[in-house]
Amino acid sequence: MEQPLVWPPMIDHQVDLYMQYLAVEKRVSHHTLDHYYSDLEQFIAFMLGEGRTSFADITHLDVRTFVGRMARDRAKKTIARKVSALRSFFTFLRREGFVEKNPAKDVHLPKLERRLPNFLYLDAVERLMNAPDTSTLLGLRDKALLELLYASGVRVSECVGLDRSDLDLDLGAALVYGKGAKERYVLLGSSALSALRRYLSEAWPLLRQQADGEDRPVFLNHKGTRLSDRSVRRILDKYVVQLAGMQKVSPHTLRHTFATHLLDHGADLRVVQELLGHASLSSTQIYTHTTREHLERVYTKAHPRA
Repeated sequence: MEQPLVWPPMIDHQVDLYMQYLAVEKRVSHHTLDHYYSDLEQFIAFMLGEGRTSFADITHLDVRTFVGRMARDRAKKTIARKVSALRSFFTFLRREGFVEKNPAKDVHLPKLERRLPNFLYLDAVERLMNAPDTSTLLGLRDKALLELLYASGVRVSECVGLDRSDLDLDLGAALVYGKGAKERYVLLGSSALSALRRYLSEAWPLLRQQADGEDRPVFLNHKGTRLSDRSVRRILDKYVVQLAGMQKVSPHTLRHTFATHLLDHGADLRVVQELLGHASLSSTQIYTHTTREHLERVYTKAHPRA
């Protein structure tokens, strides 16, 4: 990571310690690390511009000024993330004895509009699941990939991170590693199991011949190495283009669809929370709004006097 300007040695040291803490103790993803580092870079540029050369000199008013300047051209969601990053950073500095208090603690986060998650109706799911050409190696892989994403509700990073040893096809389950390296088991339905068995027996060995190394990743690219997050998005985009009239679909759309369909069919909210790997029930409750809208539409359409 390149610094746009030279930081005072103590600032550089403290940021390095924090990055190590996030990577080793918190086990955050590389994507999250990059975001936190970028947010700190921006704040440090601001504080040095204000003549502050130590985090111990930063006050509540400094953080508010920083937020106020961002509000001119940044989205509320971006500002909220940056404030959260500063709170976390100063909490760490206080724990390590570098500062006496957290100046970002009482800075209010901008109020965010909570958008309902996009999801697919069952007919659209069926079309998508049947889109891959299973007479080809990559088509078999894509079929297994799409079926697993919808059947389990896993995040795309959890999906591409799966190794062969994480699958138990006899039990119909997979061990995934979620945020903060938290482990959880997810369930695989009969359609996903069927697609996985066929892919692993017919396509996987031939794809794996293209690469040297351990026989570990479940989902392989055409070179025989682990599929990336970005590649999964490209695969989905390809099938959406093929299926005329289908809305934009991301891996997270399938995760939303998984949760919405479970709740629509009577699943307990806490069970869905566990399957999704949400730390808080409030993260899962957004899907109840989706299902309520669905129920209202069904009621309005079906009830003679609605």
